[in-house]
Amino acid sequence: MRDGFIRVGASVCEVRVGDPAFNREQIVEAVFDAAEDGIKILCFPELALSGFTCGDLFYQESLTAACRRELVRLAVETQETDVFFAVGLPFALGGAVYDAAAILHRGCILGIVPRDCLNGEGGAEASRVFSAPAPERRFVTLTVPAEEEDEDDAVLEIPFGTDILFDCDTVQGLTVGVAVGEDARAPYGTAQGLAESGALLILNPCAHAALAGSRAQARKEIEAESSRLLCAFVTAGAGAGETTTDLVYDGRALIAECGEILACSERRKGMAVTQIDACRLIAERRRAGFGAEEGEELRIVFALEECETLLTHIWPASPFLPEDDAAREDRCEEVFRIQVEGLKERMKKIGCTRAVLGISGGLDSTLALLVTAQAFDEMRLSRDRILAVTMPCFGTTDRTYVNACEMSRRLGVTLREIPISDAVRVHFRDIGLDEEERGTAYENAQARERTQILMDLANLTGGMVIGTGDLSELALGWATYNGDHMSMYDVNGSVPKTLVRALVLHQAIVTADPALSRVLEDVAETPVSPELLPSFGEEMEQKTEDIIGPYELHDFTLYHMLRYGTSPRRIFRMAQEAFAGKYSRDTILRWMKVFYKRFFAQQFKRSCMPDGPAVGCVTLSPRSGWVMPSDAVSALWLREIEALSPED
Repeated sequence: MRDGFIRVGASVCEVRVGDPAFNREQIVEAVFDAAEDGIKILCFPELALSGFTCGDLFYQESLTAACRRELVRLAVETQETDVFFAVGLPFALGGAVYDAAAILHRGCILGIVPRDCLNGEGGAEASRVFSAPAPERRFVTLTVPAEEEDEDDAVLEIPFGTDILFDCDTVQGLTVGVAVGEDARAPYGTAQGLAESGALLILNPCAHAALAGSRAQARKEIEAESSRLLCAFVTAGAGAGETTTDLVYDGRALIAECGEILACSERRKGMAVTQIDACRLIAERRRAGFGAEEGEELRIVFALEECETLLTHIWPASPFLPEDDAAREDRCEEVFRIQVEGLKERMKKIGCTRAVLGISGGLDSTLALLVTAQAFDEMRLSRDRILAVTMPCFGTTDRTYVNACEMSRRLGVTLREIPISDAVRVHFRDIGLDEEERGTAYENAQARERTQILMDLANLTGGMVIGTGDLSELALGWATYNGDHMSMYDVNGSVPKTLVRALVLHQAIVTADPALSRVLEDVAETPVSPELLPSFGEEMEQKTEDIIGPYELHDFTLYHMLRYGTSPRRIFRMAQEAFAGKYSRDTILRWMKVFYKRFFAQQFKRSCMPDGPAVGCVTLSPRSGWVMPSDAVSALWLREIEALSPED
């Protein structure tokens, strides 16, 4: 449970229809198995204590009375476990029988939640047997038999109603709601009301008939519901042991979080287990303005023992890219299209028909050139109106120079070479800089000279300078202020470095020119470098990732920090799982510290960054993506990183 991770499960046990004692034994065994596995919150199917398919047996007092007795025994037998769980049973109250779920924790029956709507599975049969609950909240009494003959039976008053919420006081923000039946997932059903009242996790005891296509449909519904309500959704359906007179119940156990299925069980029997991320859910709701509405619901407080949650659902090492190959290609195509559309619209609106950009043979300028070429094609402008300028200087290597020139020729743009070594040396002389002093001024003078040339060429030709800097560089401030930091429109400004590489490789696949494809593949394989220090032979003197750290680690931190407001401690724990076997804990911590130091110190560059299209939900634009004072300090975040000892 530390860091907001809670291990949850959905269990489908073997049942005997009409045999509550047997069913209680199976449930107790499952609860103990769950406790041993570290599960803290567990959901059982609808009417699990009696069996879902009892039919008119639900009218029998013997069955409903037995279910009450077994519920009390269930509470007593699980009192030593720290599992909060919901289990379905028929609950007789006065002249009515309710399709209900009892919620138990450490021997206490915290509440009984009846099924609110009877239009789902079972249809008319369900409404014939069971009653819909009255709108007003009620309390019911349960009698607990005394253990000794000379003691009186205990009488418990249990909350009863559909508007009960369960607040965990040991996990900040974790509120659990229980919605019985598959109709509870319908729009404006019980689940929606619970979520709007603050339920972050919804347990859904239910039953599903196994019909052709129904399993896939149920997955879609649960994905959609958890996405729509920005919640975690745990559903367990009746399965093995239910009568197959007319229908087979396949016992689906599914767990979803914010539109993604995290775990599922085999058909008819088994357990789905995963961890949910309460902090992520809270962050998603904050971003969406999904605030809890104060109502008349009853709130029950419970406490789970704090422990280290076993993480089984591992985060992708490249969060900006889908793991599935087909989805990855679709994402690359979609991002590329957004970049192209953004540039087209900007050029149309300002009446510009020419473009100027610096081309280095690196990833960023390659992607910017590809985007510009496609935009010109779609605007029916000749590509020779694109001026690609290569400006070799002290650190330029043959590999990047050749790739820049060959790519420009293959794309049919106008290529111009302007060596800048002499101009930079004159500038060194003017400002009194010894060329042997290889400090910041030595490097930045080259970047600013290149930007000056591009800006002046744009004025000379009536064009606009297309920026090449990417999201990762903006986050780290890895750009020369008023040098490569500046342009007239930056098509890469919200594209992280890991995605830039994927986009270039995607264009290598889709291009019809084999020679261009080979160049693009080599660009993607070339180490990232600013090439500002003199090189010797073919070996680059500067490799960016040796200086500031691996971009894949920085992009991982960047995504979770900006997307969910995730703390350094949580990001560190997640990164250890995502990059297990590739980076040591010390390596991860080292570069996390670099990231936070640079992210805060370099905000002033982002405060005046150029316009550019947002391609995803993570962007650093000061106008629409990220607003932060340029003089904010990183001390709070760095202290959290420093506090991460080996024991953590």
